[in-house]
Amino acid sequence: MNRNDITEKIITAKVAKGIKWESVAASVGQSKEWTTAACLGQMCFTADQAAIVGDIFGLDTEEQKWLQVVPYKGSLPGAVPTDPLIYRWYEIVSVYGTTIKELIHEEFGDGIMSAIDFSMDIQRQADPKGDRVQVVLSGKFLPYKMY
Repeated sequence: MNRNDITEKIITAKVAKGIKWESVAASVGQSKEWTTAACLGQMCFTADQAAIVGDIFGLDTEEQKWLQVVPYKGSLPGAVPTDPLIYRWYEIVSVYGTTIKELIHEEFGDGIMSAIDFSMDIQRQADPKGDRVQVVLSGKFLPYKMY
C-alpha cells in the first residue's frame, strides 16, 4: 500500500457516494482548495483531520496514517501534462510566466511568490456569454537576501 493507492480509494469512494469536495472541506474545517489537494495527495492531514476524511471515504486506521505522511509534491506524471485542463495551466505559465515574473519583480523586487505561505480560491463567475472560472492565487512575497 502507498499514498497513490489511498488517493485512488478516495476518488473511487467520492464517485460512488456522490461526495462533493466542498462538503469534505466543511467537515475537515479547511478550504475546499486545500482539502482537495490533501485528498489528492499533495498536502498532509493532521491525525484528527485524517480520521474525519477516513470516516467520509471509508478508510481504515492504516490508510488514515498515509494521509498524515508528508507527500512528494508536484507529482504529475510526465514532462508536459496531457490532461486538457491541467495543460491549459501549463500553457498559461508558458505564455504568461515571463510577464508574471516581470510584473512581480517590478512591483516587489527580486524574489518569489511562496507556494507555502499561499492560498487559492476557485469560484464560478456567471456570464451571459458562458460562465467563467475565477481563480485567485495569493502567495507571500519572499525576497532574496544578500549575504
